Amino acid sequence: MKIKEITNCIETIAPLNYAEDFDNVGLLIGSYTTEVTGVLVTLDTLEITIDEAIEKNCNLIVSFHPIIFSGLKKLNGKNYVERVVIKAIKSNIAIYAMHTALDNSFIGVNAKICEVLGLKYPKILIPQKNTLKKLITYVPLENAESVRNAMFKVGAGNIGNYDQCSYNTKGFGTYRANENANPVIGKKGQIHTENEVLISVIFEKHKQANIIQALLNAHPYEEVAYDIISLDNINKEIGIGMVGEFDKPKNETEFLHFLKKTMQTKCIRHSKLLNKPIKKVAVLGGSGSFAINNAISSKADAYITSDVKYHEFYKAENKLVIADIGHYESEHFTKNLLVDILTKKFPNFAVVLSNKNTNPIYYL
Repeated sequence: MKIKEITNCIETIAPLNYAEDFDNVGLLIGSYTTEVTGVLVTLDTLEITIDEAIEKNCNLIVSFHPIIFSGLKKLNGKNYVERVVIKAIKSNIAIYAMHTALDNSFIGVNAKICEVLGLKYPKILIPQKNTLKKLITYVPLENAESVRNAMFKVGAGNIGNYDQCSYNTKGFGTYRANENANPVIGKKGQIHTENEVLISVIFEKHKQANIIQALLNAHPYEEVAYDIISLDNINKEIGIGMVGEFDKPKNETEFLHFLKKTMQTKCIRHSKLLNKPIKKVAVLGGSGSFAINNAISSKADAYITSDVKYHEFYKAENKLVIADIGHYESEHFTKNLLVDILTKKFPNFAVVLSNKNTNPIYYL
């Protein structure tokens, strides 16, 4: 099995197109054509992670956080990033990271937090913009169904809980083939009028290449006319953070103790308690202070995230309880999510959960 087969599986749930612009995701070290001996899944890639991969005969590390985040101008081993990269290359170990691509997945980091906490009816907190596109094409009447089905097969026309969605309008198209053409319908040098169907479908942008290829393969014309339009429509299944609800509300103290135990954190920093029940909860793994206002707008009773600064706790504005549970603690169940996905896809292949704690923060 090659690395590309593993990463293709990961990218079905976390397409790299949806990573934030500032991020560095994908295969950071290694070649997609390398044969995989085993996969080690980790939150961070450190020198001890490379050692663990060697010990467990894993030549591919699937890491949530990217070890290479900004550009490397030298490789002298002067800091931990350079040392990890050098050690990985010397040991022929590939490193793949997905970070915000998985953050923005409907079944990614924040979905896992909701699952662990038992939050029901999860919805995206901040839908990502510009993720939807529309394709419009023109097909001879007798070929319309086969062309539609070809595009549906690779994911066109999916809208929420519905699939195979399209809009179709009958009309006629005109064209004239020149002497170098090889028209399927009509004759060279003559204007031809053909009864056609205008087919319009919506799709998520990461599917574009496959949908266009399916269109070209199924369409009878030598030259296929189509338009791709970027949409401002909100995609409710791609974006960062989530909002869910407990079956039964908890009082604030009960909620905080439950959160501490369930997320396995040694410390929770929180804003002022409001003496109100906690039922609706917003979550955002990692550094999420930028989304405090979004959590308030969602009518959440509490917001779980990390890396909240002193003055940012004031942003609660007595409207919800902010609970900072720690960066590592908010994301560490991500490893389990990835292992479960890869194990189900490749049940007879070695997928190993790292047992190293890579949290750089300690508590007294």
